[in-house]
Amino acid sequence: MTNVIEMMTSLYPVSDDTIQLLKDNVTLCHFPKKYQLIKANQYSRSAYFIEKGMTRSYWLVNGEEITTSFSCEGGIVFSMDELYYNKMSEEFVETLEDVVAYKITLSDLIRLFQTNIEQAHQNEYRRLHRSHKDRLTLSAKERYEEFMQQFPQICQRVQLGYIASYLGITLPTLSRLRSRK
Repeated sequence: MTNVIEMMTSLYPVSDDTIQLLKDNVTLCHFPKKYQLIKANQYSRSAYFIEKGMTRSYWLVNGEEITTSFSCEGGIVFSMDELYYNKMSEEFVETLEDVVAYKITLSDLIRLFQTNIEQAHQNEYRRLHRSHKDRLTLSAKERYEEFMQQFPQICQRVQLGYIASYLGITLPTLSRLRSRK
């Protein structure tokens, strides 16, 4: 759990007891590229701490995949609909690379959030909230620049179409922005 623990401890203080409690409640899993960890219109009942590899979350809108977020080493992915509202996911989460992850049940994750790692949950919510605000208020160029700052490793590892979708711009627009760098 090296990458997961390093990410957690870089963001906020985490006690050795909390780390051990987390380790006691996860299961190591390996997933191939293009595997769907979470599917829309289904309950997953799990969250995944990403040790190695990358995932992308997306919605299907009129048959088109709209990328909503990326997660890589040290990140966590789960269905917000399921976690917050006890409803089936409206989102898909797929692996973009072979992924090594630590699976935890949502009930165990909720218990840990309530007793030990509340800040992890708040940090992910803050990041998603900020991303939503940026997409509504920044120009395409500013969104791309912010994306490159926030996710430099993703720019090198994913298809440009996924990045364009995430930024809410067309692929030709993203290509023009990249060529001006």
